[in-house]
Amino acid sequence: MGVPEKLAERMSMAEQHEYLRARFSRRTMIRGGAVTLGAVTGGAFIPGGTAQAAVPTQRTAPATEEVDGAVVAPFGRHLAYGSDPRTEMTVSWQVPVAVKNPFIRIGVNPWDLSRKIEAEVRSLYTPAGVGASGDHTQYYLHAQLTHLRPGRTYYYGVGHDGFDPAERHLLGTLGTFTTAPARSEPFTFTAFGDQGVSYHALANDSLILGQNPAFHLHAGDIAYGDPAGQGKTTDTGFDSRTWDQFLYQTESVAKQIPWMVSYGNHDMEAWYSPNGYGGEEARWTLPDNGPDPENLPGVYSFVYGNTAIISLDPNDISFEIPANLGISGGTQTKWFEAQLKKFRACDDIDFVIVFFHHCAYCTSKAHASEGGVRQEWVPLFDKYQVDLVINGHNHQYERTDVIKGGEVTKKLPIGGTAYPETEGVVYVTAGAAGRSLYAFTAPDSYEGNENEVDSVSSFICLKDGARQPETVTWSRVRYLNYSFLRVDVTPAPKGRYTTLKVQGIAETGDRIDHFTVARKAK
Repeated sequence: MGVPEKLAERMSMAEQHEYLRARFSRRTMIRGGAVTLGAVTGGAFIPGGTAQAAVPTQRTAPATEEVDGAVVAPFGRHLAYGSDPRTEMTVSWQVPVAVKNPFIRIGVNPWDLSRKIEAEVRSLYTPAGVGASGDHTQYYLHAQLTHLRPGRTYYYGVGHDGFDPAERHLLGTLGTFTTAPARSEPFTFTAFGDQGVSYHALANDSLILGQNPAFHLHAGDIAYGDPAGQGKTTDTGFDSRTWDQFLYQTESVAKQIPWMVSYGNHDMEAWYSPNGYGGEEARWTLPDNGPDPENLPGVYSFVYGNTAIISLDPNDISFEIPANLGISGGTQTKWFEAQLKKFRACDDIDFVIVFFHHCAYCTSKAHASEGGVRQEWVPLFDKYQVDLVINGHNHQYERTDVIKGGEVTKKLPIGGTAYPETEGVVYVTAGAAGRSLYAFTAPDSYEGNENEVDSVSSFICLKDGARQPETVTWSRVRYLNYSFLRVDVTPAPKGRYTTLKVQGIAETGDRIDHFTVARKAK
């Protein structure tokens, strides 16, 4: 993106950002502020209800004349929960040019929408010379809704002056979403990592929509605007316009199913902010309940029914790709342990699921296992009996046996059941969402094509780029083609076993793996 390669190798993400800002100092930085939005309940707008905008993002936007809003249609709609999925939802979208007075309407019926509720605009300017996209301004809009009713389906429309979704000829542009229920009940969610823009990505999205999930987890490496993924300003292939394509591609799912992201190495974009996440903050509004929402915007948690979901940022502890190594100063891991302790003490929560990008356990020839994750977080997974860990980073599907203390405690064949309270943790790499595939050192072994081996040769990524060879026995399922994860959660009465039924599903629709995680309901 503009820093000499030898220099970039010695610079942190923050130092590279400063270098770029100095080089392009003729651009004037502006800071956006928080906005106040209406709160919605039962489809009616309630004066006085407020919701705060996400942490302001640095913006660099040249003066732009608005065009006739009637010829500009919003696109790239995507949803995300607030801190409480029962009552909070953020609707985000994009417009290709500047528009006047963007807004959202919402209601429980498509013919009875609220009055206009103001939306926040976050413009993101990428000048010529930063990557391959040339002078390019993107306009992202966000409406954070609060005081919604649990378990309620809402209709919504987004617009601006000249484009009002409440008008009869635009009713076809309406979307829907459903808030989390007030009480525990069965639900499904899906997950993957490393999608980008491709035919395979689109095919996976189509299959995910058919699962009817309550929400979707994206474990990092979202759009691949930066295809190099080193978090360096020398990543010359960076193209911010890739995000326009990605958001358009995912809209069929994300406009009605909350698309909850965590951040990977390809999501660090040095131009926009010292931590590389300024672009992400413009495009996404995620729950702001993490340890440092401004510096670590991809770290948060939410609860759906009897299940707690925690998103982490492994760039903070990655030995392999150290552009943001140590950025939290240890606060992320402290917060993570506090979350685990809180959720395990909560009588209403049975399962704790953690998702993030870099793999704790994987045998890919590309990245394999991240030593930083094993050092910082694996002991906490064991200590607090985490039920399922979902990763991306390696572009394939791989699932482990049950692991505790770095050792296999139980072989978990296809169709088997794991009991985390006594046995340990199951790790799934689901990084084959759409980007080019990697390779294994051992043959594929999956449902209908089992090919078990006693051990697999792999490695661990250590500090300073070192790779420590290891021979592992925990690699149980390996599938080298496009796929995603489906998880069905079934609550149970107190004292009986509540379950996670986990399935790996190929782009063909075939099931490649299934297993169950069970624990006694509180």
